Amino acid sequence: MMQLPDDLGALVGYRLKETQSVLRARMDEVLREIGLTTPQYICLELLSRNPGWSNAELARGAFVTRQTMNTLMQTLQSRGLITRATQARTGRALPTTLTAHGEELLHRATSRISEIERRMVSLLDDEQTRALHEGLTRCIEALSSESSTVSTEH
Repeated sequence: MMQLPDDLGALVGYRLKETQSVLRARMDEVLREIGLTTPQYICLELLSRNPGWSNAELARGAFVTRQTMNTLMQTLQSRGLITRATQARTGRALPTTLTAHGEELLHRATSRISEIERRMVSLLDDEQTRALHEGLTRCIEALSSESSTVSTEH
């Protein structure tokens, strides 16, 4: 059996969660100044890169439930940041796109988020930044693979 370190900070997963928490706090802080929440920003960013995505696709991309995404979409639509088709092209999914106002607000948000990203990796050189990205990608792949199971045996 693997012995866990006494210091939680020595666990990679704990450090990832701590990083995510600090990153989210900084994102919330700068986005609040322009009237967005982090989930709203992520939704706008996803729509900018994937015009016409459905509610379900956006929810998966933003790591939220469909119900949460539906609420986000209603808010963004009522603010004039997105438009949703009144009829689905196929099935029940209503394709969604950014409005000009949504694109402008996204541009402002993206510049703020880019600055946070730069600050987050500012103490790393280019090679360390690439290695971090590659390492995180491999961690995601390892945890996402069908064959990765966690043993609960002691």
